[in-house]
Amino acid sequence: MKNTQMLLCDVLIIGSGLAGLTSALKLADHKKVLIVSKREILDSSSQWAQGGVAAVMSNEDSIESHVKDTEFVGGGLTDPKVASFVASHGKDSIQWLNDLHVPFSRDDTTHQFHLTKEGGHSHRRVVHAKDATGRAIQATLSEQVKAHANITILENHIAVDLITEKKSLKVDHIKSNRCLGAYVLNNKTGKVITVSAQETILAAGGVSKVYLYTTNPDVSTGDGVAMAWRAGCRVANMEFIQFHPTCLFHPKAKSFLISEIVRGEGGLLKLPDGSRFMDEYDGRGELASRDIVARAIDFEMKKRGIDCVYLDISHKSPDFIKSHFPTIYARCLELGIDITKEWIPVVPAAHYSCGGVMTNLAGQTDLAHLYAIGETAYTGLHGANRLASNSLLECLVFGEAVAKHILQSKVDSTSFELPHWDESRVTDADEEILITHTWNELRRFMWNYVGIVRTNKRLSRALHRIHMLRDEVHEFYTNFKVSHNLIELRNLLQVAELIVESAIARHESRGLHFSRDYPKQLKIAKPTVMTPSNFYSLLDHNHGH
Repeated sequence: MKNTQMLLCDVLIIGSGLAGLTSALKLADHKKVLIVSKREILDSSSQWAQGGVAAVMSNEDSIESHVKDTEFVGGGLTDPKVASFVASHGKDSIQWLNDLHVPFSRDDTTHQFHLTKEGGHSHRRVVHAKDATGRAIQATLSEQVKAHANITILENHIAVDLITEKKSLKVDHIKSNRCLGAYVLNNKTGKVITVSAQETILAAGGVSKVYLYTTNPDVSTGDGVAMAWRAGCRVANMEFIQFHPTCLFHPKAKSFLISEIVRGEGGLLKLPDGSRFMDEYDGRGELASRDIVARAIDFEMKKRGIDCVYLDISHKSPDFIKSHFPTIYARCLELGIDITKEWIPVVPAAHYSCGGVMTNLAGQTDLAHLYAIGETAYTGLHGANRLASNSLLECLVFGEAVAKHILQSKVDSTSFELPHWDESRVTDADEEILITHTWNELRRFMWNYVGIVRTNKRLSRALHRIHMLRDEVHEFYTNFKVSHNLIELRNLLQVAELIVESAIARHESRGLHFSRDYPKQLKIAKPTVMTPSNFYSLLDHNHGH
């Protein structure tokens, strides 16, 4: 049975976070845009971002200083050209959001944007909306997107795979290859839709659900990276996973982040006996970059056999705490922790991927008519470690860059007869529990073997398990109807393999990648670039295509 539903659009955007919504709004006056959102439009990592947007807004600060901080935290792997490009567009990005009436926090006396400071920044340059910046921006942009006549939103739909000229049309003789759209599963009906698009933008977020503990929502399953890789795009620096140092440690608090702003405003990290420890690891103490703080916490927990450490802001006045951190205060209070009097139990958790699909300054990938933005992309900005609050800025800057490039490009009017999704040789899965078990096993061994501190032995053990599970899931994928969980598991296994292979390839410790076997840093810093091989394409003959 072939599914015959076909949708046509000028631009297909896979993902509904800040990067995707920015592109949509910048394109929609001139193009028909279709947004595919795995859940509700507000369910993205952007929605959960508490910190803010890093941008040079004061006379004491400078673009050069922002670039320097980005490069320093990036451990020698930040591309200076990209850092300069992003930093120099910061003020305009904030102005655009302000014009859309995002409710940014203001200084009580000057009424200018209130600027806070986070780890790794040499100046106060983080524009924020209290401690729920992502939510404020997403809510504002979502309203604009929903109101625009040229934007269609498919909520509760997940992209299955990209449609490419070579693979989907079985045209092997062509020299160039291009993206023609994507197959998209309607989660409610179980039907796969064929979407034909002149341009496709991957804005599908990060990969952190590959780990047992993460600050990310359930949608962060590496879909964009996995699909681009299967379509023939290179990926880079997948070994650099940022573990946020302070995720709330509580059995009922799934993935709740205690923002870096708490440390920026004077929060102190303590052991159970009340003693501080960060000064032993870095002169900046609690304001050291995230990789240093996360490793210090991980080391103290392992050394002492403790389940968590504590973050203490109780020396500040209750009014200060409630006005600066209303979201964190309210959530902790719900769980019986009054942060005006008590310490907050915290642990590190997978937070942000600094690697992804390789792009240029226009967001273009190796595949014609395919772009990647946001956490899905590797632009060269973050290097070996991301500077706090640079990620939302990157979403805004590259969201606009892609839109600009598309609007300035000549429209390719070549028409293609796209094959419909073929389900004639597959049956309904009878053992959905196998998918759940595999998912849990993958996330647990990734946490244990490919976490904050790595060894050759642990990495090779993880890779062996991934290969076994990948073969099982490939067989499942070939013989049964696709489901939301199966698509995500397939993608997670692919990104897990890319993370581990990249980690094995790096024979040094740099930024977020710390290896016990290679504790020193090499003299020359090089990104880890992975190119899809014939081996992967052999595994990827999906459902009759």
